[in-house]
Amino acid sequence: MTLIEVAEIVGIISFALSGFFIASSCKLDILGVFIASFLTALGGGVIRDVLVGRELYAFTNNFASILVILVVLFAILFKMHRFTKIEKSSFFMIADTLGLVSFAISGALIAYKAEFNFFGVVLLALITAVGGGVLRDMLLNKIPLILDSEFYGSVAIFIGIFIFFLGSIGFLNIFSIMVVFTVGLTLRFVAYYKKWQLPKIM
Repeated sequence: MTLIEVAEIVGIISFALSGFFIASSCKLDILGVFIASFLTALGGGVIRDVLVGRELYAFTNNFASILVILVVLFAILFKMHRFTKIEKSSFFMIADTLGLVSFAISGALIAYKAEFNFFGVVLLALITAVGGGVLRDMLLNKIPLILDSEFYGSVAIFIGIFIFFLGSIGFLNIFSIMVVFTVGLTLRFVAYYKKWQLPKIM
């Protein structure tokens, strides 16, 4: 199993759960829950693969869809939709952060492998990480987290920069990727709990 596949699996599981939490907070029916979860978990990857001209992972690999279905069924079985203030809960925060960091890494790795330049790697990391959530939030008429959250899209951008730099110096391996993963998680968690935000135009 490659680094990209590992990052993809972690991202799908995490974002499927994140999508479930958002759908639950909006009190959607069962079909709406599945649609929100599928969009969140697979949307960014589909956009990424289209931009790269790559075989669509979500549409050619049954494992991706099976993962989303299993995550949603697991969440329903254990009544995770009953958590109060879901979007502010630790469960949502952890799931969404894991998905954000994992997909940013997979997007950056795929872009670097496709020989994209610096901006291409960074932008694909961002698009892969937030694309599914943006599609979901647009469908639900919500402001996407990337536009109104503490260091959300910024984390994906930093990850893209790190991946491009590591690749440029020939140090892109399992150890360095795990370091990037850990740094990305830490940055997002610290920014969330310390309420760090980019400056807003007043």
